[in-house]
Amino acid sequence: MPRRQTDPLRPLTVEERAHLERLSRARAEPAAHVARARALLAVADGRCFPAAARVAGRRSGDAVAHLVARFNRHGLAAIPPGHGGGQPKRYTVAQQERIRQEVGREPDRDQDRTATWSLATLQRAPRQAPDGLPSVSTYTIWCVLHDAGLTWQLDRGWCPTGTAMRKRKSGTVTVHDPDVVAKKS
Repeated sequence: MPRRQTDPLRPLTVEERAHLERLSRARAEPAAHVARARALLAVADGRCFPAAARVAGRRSGDAVAHLVARFNRHGLAAIPPGHGGGQPKRYTVAQQERIRQEVGREPDRDQDRTATWSLATLQRAPRQAPDGLPSVSTYTIWCVLHDAGLTWQLDRGWCPTGTAMRKRKSGTVTVHDPDVVAKKS
């Protein structure tokens, strides 16, 4: 006999049930999302937590209990996994935008002592600015630029991913790859 459920699943709305059923049959969604949707539907159909875990292809009824409690609090936002560990982001969106602005501006040869940006010179510029980031690391700068879709190119410049300069008979043109988002994920 399973333990008594201390936090039972709240009644599902019609939209939530339809979304969970569609997600439970999806083949293009991540497997974790599909398993969570199946577990929630099994609990909604009256199964206990260990039985719902078996329906979803999982072992732990306690994990289903935690999922149900999270679903009761957050609704469908409980399906995608949360933060998986590691250090939380130290820099706010505004500070990350400050880093992106540094890359966007042309370096001043006298002030920045460079003609092209590298990670080290990008690190130096916000550290020395009066409104800057005094302890920003090169790894943080690289992560922010990578998340913004910029990559380091062979010509020692940061370029948007999916764009390239091509030589044509008519001159140099910028070519954009429309599938860059699909290729990155």
